[in-house]
Amino acid sequence: MDDATRFAAADSPISLTAEHAWDAAAPILYPVLRPAGTPGLHLDAIATPSSAAGNVEPLLDDGPVGLAISYAMAAGGFDILANGDHLAAWGVSPATLRAAALGNLGAWAARAPWSIDADDRRRVISSDTGDGWDASRILLPETSAYLEGELRGPGDRVLVGVPARHLLVAATLPGDDPEFAALFADFVLEYAGDSDEAIDRRVFELRDGRMTLFDPSAAG
Repeated sequence: MDDATRFAAADSPISLTAEHAWDAAAPILYPVLRPAGTPGLHLDAIATPSSAAGNVEPLLDDGPVGLAISYAMAAGGFDILANGDHLAAWGVSPATLRAAALGNLGAWAARAPWSIDADDRRRVISSDTGDGWDASRILLPETSAYLEGELRGPGDRVLVGVPARHLLVAATLPGDDPEFAALFADFVLEYAGDSDEAIDRRVFELRDGRMTLFDPSAAG
């Protein structure tokens, strides 16, 4: 049963189910990559679930390269960001929340398609399903492994962009094609500027499963 069907069949609105019952929230909770500096209640600052009661700031974790991670409940066409009150009502630990959200993301990513474009040695792989979790795929180790395996060749670098929530894009930067980095950067910048849910306008690089800020002057 998909999320929309689940909620359509429920006897109670989401405000009376997933927001208050962990059993209802756990299957529909996903990590959402958000811009650096996003305000919220950091999960590491919560001593016990009950101590978060009364706090309606979004729950936050540290993401890669200084980005933030929030947690959203998918409700068939809209999302609800999990906050301190939700955690207190659920009565689960931050570790349990993280594990459920990442597990759901992994299950979604296992069946979500990739788009692949190639022009000679310029290869681009993107995720733009429209489901809302595309940029978040970069949080999964299997995503990094897939992108590096598909895009890296001898002397190549792997560029990554997370310009907005609905797009993860990665590309091969051949060692003898440095001008492609500027084209990739322009695309990321433009996409982020046009998005209502922008994340970051910078270009990143995958190196051994880790996303870092792209430095054009660094060795490949």
